[in-house]
Amino acid sequence: MNVEDVLDSKGRQVAIIGPDASIALAVHKLKTAGIGSLVVSEDGTTVSGIVSEREVVRALAEHGAELLRLRVSDIMRRRVVTCSRSDSIQSVMTEMTVSRSRHVPVVEANRLCGLVSIGDLVKKRLEELELEANVLREYIVAR
Repeated sequence: MNVEDVLDSKGRQVAIIGPDASIALAVHKLKTAGIGSLVVSEDGTTVSGIVSEREVVRALAEHGAELLRLRVSDIMRRRVVTCSRSDSIQSVMTEMTVSRSRHVPVVEANRLCGLVSIGDLVKKRLEELELEANVLREYIVAR
């Protein structure tokens, strides 16, 4: 199974915010969409960074109430782990664990084409394992 399989299941919609947007807007978008991160992009196709609940909380601890007046570019994570649609779920999960990333943009030919979370990957991996277990059970019963 690869990232493309995950995108086929969950969709390719990505919540995006510009680097000059306010933190207040970013927080509002995170809450109203019920999501944990926003891809930061100037043009909607390239990845400039990522801002997640984690960056917001850390910046709140550092800046207090002034945080809401800052821009997304002030707190976004600039080193973003990305993957491609052909990457295996296991390799992306490993990279996410090593980099401590919960969300990974999917990029092909320098264009954003999706986003996967650790939850998306775990769900797909569990479905895969359940299918394998069922096939083995059927094989054993048939013998």
